[in-house]
Amino acid sequence: MKLASAVTKPRRYVQRARAQAAQATARRIIDAFLARLMTQWFDEITLERVAEDAGVTVQTTVRRFGGKDGLLAEAVKVLGTQIVARRAAPAGKVERLVANVVEDYEHTGDAVIRLLALEARHPAVRSVAEFGRREHRRWVAAAFTEALDRLPFPSRQRALDALVVTTDVYVWKLLRRDMRKSPGATTRTLGALVRATLAELASPRS
Repeated sequence: MKLASAVTKPRRYVQRARAQAAQATARRIIDAFLARLMTQWFDEITLERVAEDAGVTVQTTVRRFGGKDGLLAEAVKVLGTQIVARRAAPAGKVERLVANVVEDYEHTGDAVIRLLALEARHPAVRSVAEFGRREHRRWVAAAFTEALDRLPFPSRQRALDALVVTTDVYVWKLLRRDMRKSPGATTRTLGALVRATLAELASPRS
């Protein structure tokens, strides 16, 4: 029994080390893909370049993720975690919430806009876009839960819709890219829009 136990422990250690190494390799590949996704169109990214950036072979990338669509799906999970962390703020703290969502868009907004432009052409991108819309709506519902809970039930859905639109990435794009506003000016304008939306929703005539 002692001999069997002595053999088992090193084997478990080797298995654990291999699993950790595989996870580290997968994360390097995902990080390399995300770095390119932040600056390139999805359909211009190649597995060869991603593998080169990550220091692995294309075969390793394909074996781990099954191709670029599978890599996109896994990378979006990591990106989603990063987005949640950047947007984190106490519910109801409008200024902080708005500042955080603008900061998030400063990191991811251009990449998201490029993905949205491709969703009609790539089923994998469409799935990512739909996931992003669900997650954004979920974030809005949690971030503004106090204001929404004060409304009569029939008005909540309309109020949630309005807040989702007000904080959408396309609003950020209009301000930052089309109108060439600074991040600070964008934050102030978006904050004013959110406050006006909340005030309107709280009005008795709403």
